[in-house]
Amino acid sequence: MTDIAAPIDAATGPSGGRKEAFSTKVYLYTSLILVTAIVIVPLITTALGGFKTLGELRGNPFGLPSVWQWENYGGILFSQRYWLQMGNSLLIAALTVFLTLSLSAMAAFTFAHVKFFGSGFLLNYFLIGLMFPAATAILPLFIRIRDLGLLDTYWGVVLPQAAFGLGMSILLFRNFFRNLPSELFDAAFVDGAGYMRFFWSITLPLSRPIIATVGIISFVGSWNSYILPLILLNSESKYPWPLGIMVYRGEFSTDWQLILAFITLTILPTVIVFFAAQKHIIAGLTAGAVK
Repeated sequence: MTDIAAPIDAATGPSGGRKEAFSTKVYLYTSLILVTAIVIVPLITTALGGFKTLGELRGNPFGLPSVWQWENYGGILFSQRYWLQMGNSLLIAALTVFLTLSLSAMAAFTFAHVKFFGSGFLLNYFLIGLMFPAATAILPLFIRIRDLGLLDTYWGVVLPQAAFGLGMSILLFRNFFRNLPSELFDAAFVDGAGYMRFFWSITLPLSRPIIATVGIISFVGSWNSYILPLILLNSESKYPWPLGIMVYRGEFSTDWQLILAFITLTILPTVIVFFAAQKHIIAGLTAGAVK
């Protein structure tokens, strides 16, 4: 009796599997390198452009400076205008983050653990806000802020930014809270804890990843906001950096090396904050993906 061995498919055999895995890795690493280059190259080019003279910037926009012009950055760092605009941006962003985190965390906890009539309708009402960017509501928003007497104030910018950020923040918080172990909730009720005690003493300490995620998203969105401050602020002394760079560009329209240096110094805080909280952001976004 002769055993007839079936031919081994090269694509599914050991060597074929290794080739497929190698091809997959090559594809993934190539894609990551391309995406990284698309993001990093403009940032590096902008930072290096701030160290050049205008003539060298035009003739050699992507290379290293032949002579490093440190005074381009020094003149901005030692100017009062730069620190005033950075302080305005930081104050507006900090207030926006505080309001967004406070309101969205409490609302998301309610939607995740408390059953009441109309909860689904209210949740969908908040989520509908994701479909409408702030630019579509500029006119009624301007009228409402004017009627409240908040034009040309920090709160006139902070309140709309926090309101437009509630939809996404509630969605992220709610998904995270629903994936916390239900045994914690049961044990807390057995020990006599109510909803508020469970929220402050158990839920929030376990929610640092999602708090960091929502906080960074809110901070970056507020830090880079341009339309709302442009419409709602009139005093140059209250301008955040996006409006400040508009004024700066008007004064130094031909000195592009100074504009690039100004841009580099204003985006640097968000880059530092993002890298400092990177692990928490990834943990928050992937929470509940695998049980």
